[in-house]
Amino acid sequence: MMARTANPNNRTFTQNARRAQIVEAAIETLAEFGYAKASFTRISRQAQLSSTGMISYHFSGKPEMFAEVARTIVEKAERIAAARMSEEHTCRGKLRAYIASSFDFVARYPVHTQALTEIARMVRDQQITGLENIERSIMSVDRLVTLLEQGHRAGEFAGFDCFTMALAVRGAIEGVLSHHLCEVSMDLDRCARELAALFDRCTQAA
Repeated sequence: MMARTANPNNRTFTQNARRAQIVEAAIETLAEFGYAKASFTRISRQAQLSSTGMISYHFSGKPEMFAEVARTIVEKAERIAAARMSEEHTCRGKLRAYIASSFDFVARYPVHTQALTEIARMVRDQQITGLENIERSIMSVDRLVTLLEQGHRAGEFAGFDCFTMALAVRGAIEGVLSHHLCEVSMDLDRCARELAALFDRCTQAA
């Protein structure tokens, strides 16, 4: 049976290590060349594999492989956000931490950020099929909506529509990061502080 069809829980340590190696090479290749030019040949070369057949053994094609790439990056970003938010004891503090964690991830993992941005762009342009679940994961504001709802119930936030506010927060973050990824010189720490302060003021209860 091909490794890509096996239950993930049944993969050997070696198989998991090889998949992780391919995913990291795909991230680096995506960030440098973009989706259209991120061929198995380039990824194989980046991963220092003997042939592209080793990629095909683990992944049925580019959609499956890049779905794994996106999942890996999103989970890494979520771990950073969860760690930052766990240090805060109020919903307002957690909102500031959520915003800061987005910029922290970009600063620490610029290549991962560029790769995920490329995947998201290609999905939105409908140039990749079969990644609908990944698209929902990338675009999801569920965690933020839940936080805003909790803060509203606790009396920390005003009575706004939580979904709309969550979209506003994500949109502001992504707007700044889009400029940054376009090689616009920006102080990410300052942007994080400014956005955190902005949304702290406009969400707080009267």
